Formats: sequence, structure tokens, C-alpha cells
Amino acid sequence: MSTATSSPTTRPLPLTEGSFLQRVVRGAVTPGGAVFILLAVLFVAVVAVNPSFGEPPQLIRFIGRTAPIVIAAMGQYYVIVSGEFDLSMGAVIATQVVIAGNYIGEDESRVLPAIGLMLLIGVVVGLVNGLGTTLLKVPSFIVTLGTMLALGGLVRFLTGGAATGNPVDTFREIGRGGIQDVPVLEVLPYSVIILVAVAAGSVWLMRSPFGRTLIAAGDNPDAATLAGAHVWWIKTRAFILSSLSATVAGILLVGYAGVHPSVGAGYEFQAITAVVLGGVVLGGGRGWVLSAAAGALALELLFSFLNFQEVESTWRNSVQGLIIILAVAVAARAWSLGRRPSSRPAPPAPPSTPARPGTETGDN
Repeated sequence: MSTATSSPTTRPLPLTEGSFLQRVVRGAVTPGGAVFILLAVLFVAVVAVNPSFGEPPQLIRFIGRTAPIVIAAMGQYYVIVSGEFDLSMGAVIATQVVIAGNYIGEDESRVLPAIGLMLLIGVVVGLVNGLGTTLLKVPSFIVTLGTMLALGGLVRFLTGGAATGNPVDTFREIGRGGIQDVPVLEVLPYSVIILVAVAAGSVWLMRSPFGRTLIAAGDNPDAATLAGAHVWWIKTRAFILSSLSATVAGILLVGYAGVHPSVGAGYEFQAITAVVLGGVVLGGGRGWVLSAAAGALALELLFSFLNFQEVESTWRNSVQGLIIILAVAVAARAWSLGRRPSSRPAPPAPPSTPARPGTETGDN
């Protein structure tokens, strides 16, 4: 009689199974894990051309200067992993910088009210972007592009295109100051402390029900809706987090970039580049928030390497464009391979029973 046979094939273990070493190896070959390898390679390359860069005081200052774009990238991550875009980040930063410069001035008593006002504006901008995308059904690309143009026009109206205002040094110390006489580091910038706090909060948030629902909404919004999730509100909150991240980045940028309407220009594209470099898939549903942060650090290390090699800064946009194309192609390919249904061993055939006399058994 015939028997059913199948070749036993094993399915790959998910990232959460296996030994610690196995999880590390599997994570490193994913787009989100590979960016950390790229980060290490770029760091070694920069140190090779400029050995002093690897000294702790120099390195911590670099991280402090990079903190605004890293925070902006983590904010952009929320929107992109939900399947949307936020092109208004640079305009939000410029708006917040101008508000800080003109509202605070030399009045130290206005520092805290100004920070509260800036955060409120960030919430309002994110709410407008989110509701315009989810309830009005306008593509987020268009909604945030319109917000970018509207805020850009407001900033030019308020400043005339020139630097105006200069907030008190107490406010600027948030971005350029730090804790003095720290062992090994010499100075621990406030911006690094804020960056660590934002990163820790982002990790906690993405491990919460909100984070899991956000990823589910980006992967399959219809399925998330059928599961009972309020997708419109989840995505709206992602836009609010993005605008708040841009606000925090603006507060830090005032410290060492000053008050000028051009502050924050191009930050939205740098943030998107960092996010896709971190392996987050455009279209949503795949990616890690710390990988987006690592992508921003890797991007800044790459620019530092090019500067040390005396490559003209005019190539910066070209490099960003190539990175976006290559990173999106690689990440999409890698994640698609990871999502293919795996082969499982076929169930064993049920035991055969003797054929009754006078019936066909199928064997000749």
C-alpha cells in the first residue's frame, strides 16, 4: 500500500527564541540590526582618520550635537512605522525656534511658560496633521506638506527672513550647557541626558499596548480595526509624538544654532533618511525605534567622515538621496524575505486500514 512521506524542513526561529547568541546573530542580519554594525564600522573609520574623535570628551560632545536629529528621527519613526509621513518637522523646529527667540527675550521668568507654549504648539500641529490624515482621508504626504508651507510662511512673516530675537542664556543652556567636572567625560551635556530620557521613553512606549497597536496599524490597518483598535486615534497620536519630538529638537537647537528662520531646514529629510537607514520599512509595520536612533547617529558619523576627508558639503544631499534609495530597497527586500511563510513538517499520514474484500486499494 502507499504511504505519505514528507521531507522534514524546519522553520527559522523568531528573534525572541533560542539562546542569547542565536538571538544576537539573527538580529544582526535584519535591517534593524545591521545598522548597529554599520554604526560601529563608521565609528572605526572616523577614528582612523581623526584619532582624537574616539576620546570620551570628544565623543560625548559629538553625541550632544547630534541629539536633536536623533530625537527628530525617533519622532519620525512613530509616523513612518504607522504607514505615514511627516514632512513638517523642519518647519515645526523653525517655528519653535522663532517663538523662543521672540517670546522669551531677556526675561528669564518666561523660560518655563515658553517651553509650555512650545509643547502646546507641537501638540496642536501634530493633531492637525493626524486628523487631516485619518479623518479627512488626505494623504499624510499632502497634509504635512501643507503644514510645512503654512508654518514656513508664518516664520517668514514674523522674521522677514532674518534672525530676530535672542533668548536668555538660561534657556540656551538647555542645548549647549552641561554638568561640569564629570569624570572621564569632563562635561555631560544636558542634550545627552534629554536624549537618553527620550530614548528610554520611546522604548517603553513601543513595548506598551500603544506601540504594539501602532505597528499593527501600520502593517494592516483593516485587520487592526477589526481587532477593535481605533486606528485614527493611534495614528493621530503618532503625529503628535512626531511634532513633540521636533519641538524638543528645536529647544536644543536654540542652544548652539541660535535663532534664525533657517534653523531646522531639511531636518524632515534627514530624519526620514535616518529612519530608513535604521531598517524601518516605508509603508509601516516593520522597524525598531532604537534602530531609527542608530540610523541618525550613523548618518552623522558618515557626514563627519566625509568632512574629515575634505569632501565638499554640497555632496551631502546627494549622499542622503542615495542612502534613501539603497536603504529602502535593502530593507524592503530583507523584511519581505523574513515575512515569507516558512515550511513546516507535513503532518504524518493517518494509519491505513486493511481494505475490505472486493474494494480497490489503489495498489496494483
